[in-house]
Amino acid sequence: MNDHIEPGGSDAHDAAHEHDHGALGDAEFAEFMELAAEEGFDLEDVEGAIEAAGHGPLPVLAVVGRPNVGKSTLVNRIIGRREAVVEDKPGVTRDRVTYEAEWAGRRFKVVDTGGWEQDVLGIDASVAAQAEYAIDAADAVVFVVDAKVGATDTDEAVVRLLRKAGKPVVLCANKVDGPSGEADAAYLWSLGLGEPYPVSALHGRGTGDMLDQVLEVLPEAPAQTFGTAVGGPRRVALIGRPNVGKSSLLNKVAGEERVVVNELAGTTRDPVDEMIELGGKTWKFVDTAGIRKRVHLQQGADYYASLRTAAAVEKAEVAVVLIDAAESISVQDQRIVTMAVEAGRALVLAFNKWDTLDEERRYYLEREIETELGQVAWAPRVNVSARTGRHMERLVPAIETALAGWETRVPTGRLNAFLGELVAAHPHPVRGGKQPRILFGTQAGTRPPRFVLFASGFIEAGYRRFIERRLREEFGFEGTPIHISVRVREKRGRKK
Repeated sequence: MNDHIEPGGSDAHDAAHEHDHGALGDAEFAEFMELAAEEGFDLEDVEGAIEAAGHGPLPVLAVVGRPNVGKSTLVNRIIGRREAVVEDKPGVTRDRVTYEAEWAGRRFKVVDTGGWEQDVLGIDASVAAQAEYAIDAADAVVFVVDAKVGATDTDEAVVRLLRKAGKPVVLCANKVDGPSGEADAAYLWSLGLGEPYPVSALHGRGTGDMLDQVLEVLPEAPAQTFGTAVGGPRRVALIGRPNVGKSSLLNKVAGEERVVVNELAGTTRDPVDEMIELGGKTWKFVDTAGIRKRVHLQQGADYYASLRTAAAVEKAEVAVVLIDAAESISVQDQRIVTMAVEAGRALVLAFNKWDTLDEERRYYLEREIETELGQVAWAPRVNVSARTGRHMERLVPAIETALAGWETRVPTGRLNAFLGELVAAHPHPVRGGKQPRILFGTQAGTRPPRFVLFASGFIEAGYRRFIERRLREEFGFEGTPIHISVRVREKRGRKK
């Protein structure tokens, strides 16, 4: 999370100029830029770095459509690399469904719903399940249709879902490999979604025009703004692998049966946000019931879980990851934690079934937490029992702690005093006869905290992690990931 430089986006630019300069007020910003000039930094580069790091949550684009229309191929084209699974075989494990993309200087997230075929309830139900989860979390949608096949009954069903959701839609007529296929694309006007954009996701033909239209309909910043309503409920995603006890825990904190807890076959349902009174406050638990595993459909469970988890996390401010303490921490548990961290959400770890553990299991669980979840040692932890309600009162303080860390802001003066002492006491190792130095820095944003450090040379990843550790020791940041980007001073005399 802390080893890359984040490129800029227009939403960041607007935020920096319309409200404040990242985390800086006008007077502080002027003083900061004076310091940058003294150190020989290009002022435009400095301002750009602050704007880039200061962006809020990115807008979300969902790519939906029936199987085999080329959704994952299109996602790979949009993100510029081959990451999304393009195999048409059912049961392909999907480690992630959300990717970051950039087009024409704008950054956004893409939710891929490709790669899964129809279930025993029929193709319409399968497509609807995917589309519902993705559309619910998205700010805009690309609806992919096979232009060679034309509009099918399933496509019509997706259109009805899209109309109901009311999100902006760009219609992608895929598999148009040449001018002769454009007539096929024109037939898709009949869907009533506006102009079909003829595209070949495989060869890249027409994707630029389609993405230009995506930027037209995609908001500069997500519609789901956080904490705007005074006293409004905070948004919590209760996530975890299937059957870990999410529904039971939700029912326990709600004090009533809000969620059906079983594995019976069921049709898709609309995602529901639960308003729950807890610790004297109202909280909004976003689409947290987990997936309903369908009979005979075990192989698709991981995929649906990933998609639903991604949708819930995108809508939330804090993710409570529920882990079965009675079982070894799994790779899937780690992936879900990583998903929350990469989304930049506040994080709480809740270990369920704590009341069932004997001393030996508790000992080994502590060792597992150290080794398997050491990268999130900063996350508050609660040991609970969804069945008995044990320690449930500890959940709210942990969530509040994580949200407070997520929103923590360090004044620039205090940050630079800290950095000065840190660099003096623990300088960067000498590499190639040179010793790069952190010259100064600023916090460009919160939710999560994002820092930009300006340096005289390349700062190694290990030293960045050291800085993050010390930032946490000094300023807290409990329960939140931290983003650190570094800008290196250009050598003077390079420009003529």
